[in-house]
Amino acid sequence: MTTFVPTRVARSHKLVALVGNPNTGKTTLFNALTGYRQHVANYPGVTVERKTGIIRGAVGDARLEVIDLPGSYSLTARSADEAVVLDVLLGREESTRRPDLIVCVLDAANLSRNLFFTSQILELGRPVVVALNMIDIAEASGLRIDTDALARELDVPVVPVVATRQIGIDKAKRAIVDALATPPSARHPGFPDCVRAELDGLSGSVAATEGGSDCQTLRVELLQTLLDPGGYHERRLIKRCGPGLAEELARRRDRIAQAGESIVEVEGRIRYAWIERIVEQVVARGRPTRRPRSEVVDRLLTHPVFGLALFLAMMAVCFQAIYSWAGPLADAIDGAFSGLAGWFTEVIPVGALQSLVVNGVVAGVGAVLVFVPQILILFLFIAILEDCGYLARAAFLVDRWMSLVGLNGKSFIPLLASFACAVPGIMGARTIEDRRSRFVTILIAPLMSCSARLPVYTLFIAAFIPAKPLLGGLIGLQAVTMLAMYLVGIGVAIPVALILKRTLLRGAPQPFLMELPTYKWPKPSTVLYRMYERGRAFCVSAGTVIFAVAIVVWGLGYYPRPASIAADHQAQRVVARQEHAAHLARIAALATEAGTANEPALQVRAADQSLENRLSEIGRSESGTYLQRSLLGRMGAWIEPLVKPLGWD
Repeated sequence: MTTFVPTRVARSHKLVALVGNPNTGKTTLFNALTGYRQHVANYPGVTVERKTGIIRGAVGDARLEVIDLPGSYSLTARSADEAVVLDVLLGREESTRRPDLIVCVLDAANLSRNLFFTSQILELGRPVVVALNMIDIAEASGLRIDTDALARELDVPVVPVVATRQIGIDKAKRAIVDALATPPSARHPGFPDCVRAELDGLSGSVAATEGGSDCQTLRVELLQTLLDPGGYHERRLIKRCGPGLAEELARRRDRIAQAGESIVEVEGRIRYAWIERIVEQVVARGRPTRRPRSEVVDRLLTHPVFGLALFLAMMAVCFQAIYSWAGPLADAIDGAFSGLAGWFTEVIPVGALQSLVVNGVVAGVGAVLVFVPQILILFLFIAILEDCGYLARAAFLVDRWMSLVGLNGKSFIPLLASFACAVPGIMGARTIEDRRSRFVTILIAPLMSCSARLPVYTLFIAAFIPAKPLLGGLIGLQAVTMLAMYLVGIGVAIPVALILKRTLLRGAPQPFLMELPTYKWPKPSTVLYRMYERGRAFCVSAGTVIFAVAIVVWGLGYYPRPASIAADHQAQRVVARQEHAAHLARIAALATEAGTANEPALQVRAADQSLENRLSEIGRSESGTYLQRSLLGRMGAWIEPLVKPLGWD
């Protein structure tokens, strides 16, 4: 798990925040701006990832730090991710200063939905640049967006980009630099007079307590507090201002209701009316240049029968690739470390140093790196499926089955991520709004077979399962066994989730609402970077632990080394060689008496082989005795009563 690391960028540098709805290509734009050079950490106190980087090739002498905030739909803050976004934008996150500029990333094909969040961002009174991403997909769907007209309506720069293909990135950088030099102003749709009057009164009563706050920022926060009863803003504001504020909020909401406005509907009505007016002026709908891919592909991939079969087939192909593709690479790595161990054996004299280097260091590093090809292939498939937009469809596909245990499709992606590692899977569960479903997902996530178990599965399957081809050689028995091992985790998780949802975490199932991203070709650089990032994380995080454990195990298995063991076995070697020499003498004497030449040669070779076998047996006995007398052997003797019923000593 990543921990918070203070940013290394000086406070004099301008801070740019990337915000937007999920699936708008925000992170892809972040990677394009930073060139994949980024620092990853967690915000202190919460398991929400924090990515920062430096915008490469910024115009002039500007040196801009950019922060990629989690996807969010509004400033209402319904989840931990959205709460972090809100705190950063309002300047209430202690680990991050308030951004000097906000880049709103919009999906050009879903402009109406994305503009809701943008309308809230515009009210903050900060410099704003709108990045209209995936403009190529919108144009292919028959949408023609007048970006100049949109910029006039929003009163902010609007830059069309295609982040996956690096189109418009330089223009976006120039727009960011220019916007930082332009005085900002707050833009917002007009709310009814009754809402504005109560907001003005609330601002006046809170201003004394919040004297150090930015007036426009406080006004935005109070508007969300007023229109979201019992929400994140209200809880936090009452904590700062005292319980008397709750009574004042109730009175002001009653007056708004008496004026004929609905607290829960007024914001949506006003903002969407504003959005509809803008969209009508800037978007022209023409004839699609091609039939939308989503409509064609989704009919197959989301089919309740064929879609599930295709999903299982893709998983089977993934596990087959782990063996067929990773095998030669793993063998090459293993061979290289075996050769390195042999070289050290010849160079370093026999003793503790040789054993440490050969059996500790080389064996420990080799034990980590030999499984890197399998880890990389696993993340290759996950990155491709995620980048092309399939994982969201898989969540929709399994929603029906997840509902049988009281969960919904939103739990699928965290559980799928747990197959790579339970830690990011548990972190991903934070986006599940329902508290009970979130806890159930977190509790069953460790039951999924994470990548740390992959080396164990691989070792045991290679040892006990033959490489037998199935279905005419399309798939192997080992891959089917690997798939079955992963399905065991799912099979155990189902009854556990069912028990939790019907006992400790009982509650009504929540409806499944998820935005399906548009299909797009995975970007090779993004896929390769994710493979590198995850492979590096395995080597650094898990690898260091494995290496340290290997050294500790070597030490426990090597010490103590009583001198009597070496003396006893050396005496056995001397006796074996003496008996061998006596045997050769008898063969020579018999050959002299018989006057033969061929038969003694065969007998000599048999005697030499017998000596070699006996010396090897003495060596194994010596190693076994050392291990038995070592600290590790004594620990094994302590737990022997527990494993003896299994037939182990």
